Amino acid sequence: MKVVVTGAFGNVGVSALEELLVAGHCVRCFDLPTKANRKTAKRFRGRVELVWGDVRQPSDVAAAVADQDVIVHLAFIIPKLSVTGVESEDRPDWSREINVGGTRNLIAAAEAQSKPPRLIFASSLHIYGQTHDQAPPRTVSDPVDPIEPYARHKIECERAIRASSLEWAIFRLAATFPLALKLGSAMFDVPLGNRMEYVHTRDVGAAIAHGVVSEEIWSKILLIGGGPGCQFYYREITRTILEGMGVGMLPNAAFGSVPFCTDWLDTEESQHLLAYQQRDLDDYVHDMLALLRFNRHLIRMFRR
Repeated sequence: MKVVVTGAFGNVGVSALEELLVAGHCVRCFDLPTKANRKTAKRFRGRVELVWGDVRQPSDVAAAVADQDVIVHLAFIIPKLSVTGVESEDRPDWSREINVGGTRNLIAAAEAQSKPPRLIFASSLHIYGQTHDQAPPRTVSDPVDPIEPYARHKIECERAIRASSLEWAIFRLAATFPLALKLGSAMFDVPLGNRMEYVHTRDVGAAIAHGVVSEEIWSKILLIGGGPGCQFYYREITRTILEGMGVGMLPNAAFGSVPFCTDWLDTEESQHLLAYQQRDLDDYVHDMLALLRFNRHLIRMFRR
């Protein structure tokens, strides 16, 4: 099957590429030709087709989606840990041009084809807003209540996709940390008492790869999380990661106090359809440490 992945060289994009290639699909990568993206692309040299471009340019998007069976749309400016170095909340108008405008360009390009491709869109649990006064888990039928530009962009994109003539599926993702995690300020914005469901980036890649060939996911919104074994309070997540890195848990005062837009999810349907939940938080720490290598010793040396 011919699959194009937008935002192919981001966190989830790389995981999706790896799973799609293992499954034997012909994969086209669409992303900005930045230095970082070109470096990541070298890992897939000879195994994927590269189409460099900008989702804000209709001609670039049209070239990317031409003659494809499925579009996996991941290109989006996010609130934290963005590979662009710019957070969606700092420049909401600019990020909307990419997030919403880019998605509309994608829909238009797909609909213009004689045989339009199907579309899988990566949305987010952020659309539910601050839900810690409500009993978990969140479900697909829960009302959305976005409090940030990023979440509003996701909802606007979801609505545009559902109103289109395309066959679509929407995956609302739980917290999906990059394996190359950096100890930046973003990690400490979340209150320790915040409910958070974690999902391994490679499991998200598996969900996407399984979804591409499924006949049961279309016209569905699915919650993609790690499952009951990956439902934590943020204190447990940070302790596991920081202790695994050799830093050790930090004082409560190091963390934020404003409730964050994360929660536990009902993933029963998505797991039934996609069979993707294979890894837990310990697997994440193992994979993250494998990437750190020698830097792990430096972290411990300069722990204080």
